Amino acid sequence: MDNLTSDRDERLRLEQGEEQRLAQAVASPPPSTSTFPSTPVAMAAAVKPDPAAPPEPPYARRGVFMRRIFPFFLAVNIFVGVYVFAKTYKRDQERKNAQTAAAAAGVVAAPAFSPQATTTAKTAEPTPPKRVLPPISEDEQRQVYKWMLEEKRKIKPRNAAEKNKINEEKALLKEFIRAESLPRL
Repeated sequence: MDNLTSDRDERLRLEQGEEQRLAQAVASPPPSTSTFPSTPVAMAAAVKPDPAAPPEPPYARRGVFMRRIFPFFLAVNIFVGVYVFAKTYKRDQERKNAQTAAAAAGVVAAPAFSPQATTTAKTAEPTPPKRVLPPISEDEQRQVYKWMLEEKRKIKPRNAAEKNKINEEKALLKEFIRAESLPRL
């Protein structure tokens, strides 16, 4: 309650001070007829702020930052984020394309080697001994083929060519599952 009365009293004092300043301004004639003061004393009086005027509150200066500069920083931050995201996405796509191109080139280039080149390469590189695994029973093979068929059914094709490829693979898996004897893996 005391805070409210002190605020009201302060407001009344400020209003009275403004009324007094207005009365003084009306009562005193202007120092000269020109709009610009000609004497140094008049210039100093024109530049000096009125001591009776209340000082500018500190939050008013902060308001400029929040209203003008903060939205600018926010927009710049968003644009930089989008730019970085786009660059990394583009770089990842380029890597994927390079890997697929290298894999395709490796598959195409593999038959081009002559048998003599492969034998010299094998003798030059020491190969680790191959680990021989026990053969998989036919029941286990059928279970694996059934699982592969289920996974192929879960795939959502993106276009007609991919759908045809998946259908061919499923048909091949169905043939393996129905066959009396399975190919050895």
